[in-house]
Amino acid sequence: MPDVSLITMNIFDSIGAFFQSLYDQFVFVFIEGNRYTLIVDGLKNTLILSVFAALIGILVGLIVAVIRLPSNSLKTHNKFVGFLLAIPNWLANAYVSIIRGTPFVVQLLIMYQIIFGKSGMDKMMVAIIAFGLNSGAYVAEIFRAGIQSIDKGQSEAGRSLGLTSFMTMRYIIVPQAIKNVLPALGNEFIVLIKETAVVGYIALMDLTKAADFIISRTYTAYMPLIGVAIIYFIIIKILTKGLGVMERRLRASDSR
Repeated sequence: MPDVSLITMNIFDSIGAFFQSLYDQFVFVFIEGNRYTLIVDGLKNTLILSVFAALIGILVGLIVAVIRLPSNSLKTHNKFVGFLLAIPNWLANAYVSIIRGTPFVVQLLIMYQIIFGKSGMDKMMVAIIAFGLNSGAYVAEIFRAGIQSIDKGQSEAGRSLGLTSFMTMRYIIVPQAIKNVLPALGNEFIVLIKETAVVGYIALMDLTKAADFIISRTYTAYMPLIGVAIIYFIIIKILTKGLGVMERRLRASDSR
């Protein structure tokens, strides 16, 4: 008969050795040489980039969505005036088509190496603009669908109250549309955060780039990559939880 106590002791010794190995590797990878500061800096840049790019994306997306609304395709008997009125709509359609039809990494490199290549602009600003414009194309479609989901009677009610088209859109249509598309906007923000992992192509320090630096110095990939993946996972889970709370509050306000 095998000695149960000896087997149990061996199992606990193996578990203890495993966790000790993880601890030693954690200290070696992150603590020694203060390499954890790379992760901290990368996390800070990732959050800054994501937040400001999302703000630009929402602003650009809302403007483009309003321009692309079918109701804004104004008709006129003057061909020249009609041509001028059609230019913003054409530009908005071209912007959305180009952004959605090309890989983001290519867009980022074009921004960094061609458009702002000789300007000396800060890499973070270039990345914010690139991510913001990319996100704006997708947000525009989200807003456009949200605005078109609002009943036409809302616009007619606004005009019957003496509001201009702009005031009706600003005070009646857009607030309701934002409320309807808020979950989709939250998902777009989550996607944006994960997409920032490619910003290393322009040598900007983010979480993923920080992991690359640590790997190049420690010659071990397990702990840096798993650690960065866990950080991304925690961020996304927090955002998802927050979005869930907002959705429940919106549903509660609708039922009142």
